[in-house]
Amino acid sequence: TGVAYDHPDLAANMWTNPGEIPGNGIDDDGNGYIDDVYGINAMTNSGNPMDDQGHGTHVSGTIGARGNNSIGVVGVNWNVRIAACKFLDATGSGSTSDAVKCFQYFNRLKKVQGQNILATNNSWGGGPFSQTLYDAMAGLDQPGMAPILHAAAAGNSNNNNDGSPTYPGAYDLDNIIAVAASDHNDLYA
Repeated sequence: TGVAYDHPDLAANMWTNPGEIPGNGIDDDGNGYIDDVYGINAMTNSGNPMDDQGHGTHVSGTIGARGNNSIGVVGVNWNVRIAACKFLDATGSGSTSDAVKCFQYFNRLKKVQGQNILATNNSWGGGPFSQTLYDAMAGLDQPGMAPILHAAAAGNSNNNNDGSPTYPGAYDLDNIIAVAASDHNDLYA
């Protein structure tokens, strides 16, 4: 759903695109997105990934809210750089084609622009198998690139992904870690 890149607990940890001059209305780095300073909004094909739903900001805070600043919460990594890609709207809905744009954006940042993209967080899921999404997550649009690690949700349905797959977590790729949670009642057994 994007990231509130101006959030006081996240602003200092937001990645900024070194190839863009903020606010000049020009696609300085030639990647097809104007002023993509903090990332992109794949739905509007713009450089504004501002979160209007809250989930992306919440997850970003878990990952990388600044520590030791007397504000809000503390993330797992206090000094991470967070780049945003919004492809889900205010209701949490989006399209596979826009998800593909996000993976292609990060693949290009890594391979073409030399950015140190280590991992993406994908706490979303749904839809059938998509060869196009599979290929984008594998990084096939950037031949020779070391694949980016993708942490992806295994789903919230307490089901076996081998028998009833939840994508993208169920894609059989070496660079995907499918993350599941146990029922909290299991913790007390």
